Amino acid sequence: MYDFPTIDEIHEMLDDIADEIPKYFFEQLNEGIVLLPEYKIHPESRDIDTLYILGEYSRSLTGRHIVIYYGSFERVYSGASMRALRNKLKDTLLHEFTHHLESLSGERGLEIKDFHDIQEYRRKNKD
Repeated sequence: MYDFPTIDEIHEMLDDIADEIPKYFFEQLNEGIVLLPEYKIHPESRDIDTLYILGEYSRSLTGRHIVIYYGSFERVYSGASMRALRNKLKDTLLHEFTHHLESLSGERGLEIKDFHDIQEYRRKNKD
């Protein structure tokens, strides 16, 4: 067993992953990628199966950015190998970039898929 990486180590990992992503993905992502120390629980989360938000894409009047929640990763992947953790960080970052690219093109495919995933979660975790 190992200690979960520090927020600085996760930040380095995210930087390395971001360097692998084509530069055009970053177009109009003027507020960049933000790594926050806290965890975030989805509003639909149920006590029996806590649903943590690992990342979010956000757009506002001031700009667009991606948020990654260090605390959520720590809670969900505390026992994962470094390789598995890096893969999940990459998957999450690419998921949020997909939201970004779809928002630029007026598409909503991933947003609709996420909605259906939440519906399935609700179905499985009825109170």
